[in-house]
Amino acid sequence: MKAFNATDLVFATFQENTNASRIDFNYFKIFIQDRDEIAFTTNDEIHFGARYIQSFAGNWNGNGKAPQALIEGIADFVRPKAGYAPGQGNKWDEGFEVTAYFLDYCNGLKGGNFIAELNEKMRYGYSDAYFVELLGKTVDELWSDYKAQYGS
Repeated sequence: MKAFNATDLVFATFQENTNASRIDFNYFKIFIQDRDEIAFTTNDEIHFGARYIQSFAGNWNGNGKAPQALIEGIADFVRPKAGYAPGQGNKWDEGFEVTAYFLDYCNGLKGGNFIAELNEKMRYGYSDAYFVELLGKTVDELWSDYKAQYGS
């Protein structure tokens, strides 16, 4: 039952209310490996760290053009880890947790719709210009604002 609820949470977060708005998977491969990472995806494969098993609902990847940290940051956005304080990191896409907290900040600027709108744009491609289109500032300007907010 937990996987079903997690999937519903992801669909609600990304505002993917119909089957047509979701990635259509006929199959995918799951690997559970002795790794420190939580999980990562590539093409039709999902690799999980053995110490952290989590359900997967999927998010768009900009037709292979989006930075991996952005893709994983969006995934981590729906399940940030306790104990990692916002404001850490040196670059918005330096790591999954850093990216997740930065995306949470951006989502707050857009009334909670940024992640859903960014994910939808990434259905067919990726550009840093999406941040300007959705939030009116470059990703670097937003990162500077984010860092200033947390005094780091």
